[in-house]
Amino acid sequence: MKKKIKLISFKDKRGILTVLDKEIKFKIKRVYYIYNVDGERGGHRHKKNIQALISISGQCKIFVNNGKIKKNYSLNKKNECLILKPNDWHTMKDFSKDCILLVLCSEKYQENDYIDKPYRN
Repeated sequence: MKKKIKLISFKDKRGILTVLDKEIKFKIKRVYYIYNVDGERGGHRHKKNIQALISISGQCKIFVNNGKIKKNYSLNKKNECLILKPNDWHTMKDFSKDCILLVLCSEKYQENDYIDKPYRN
């Protein structure tokens, strides 16, 4: 199942720098971000794709179900990252108006990697 990790940040008088070089354990092949969301996103899981989700502005909630465990996560800190495994059914909702959700993926987009049927548990 997924895990929430704290990202390494460096703070000084110039501001805060957060890095992702050691925390992301997969090769990043796709990057996108979601914003101006009215409603819900996601509603699927994957066959191969691992994802790292970071709210770089604002906040949102992520519901995750791996077929055994269901859990809700709040992403509201710029130095936290939620790692989703391929079998993690996920939906993203309750986006604040200023939310920008950054998503790093282990795979390039492939329509046949998506599984749209939720678990029955």
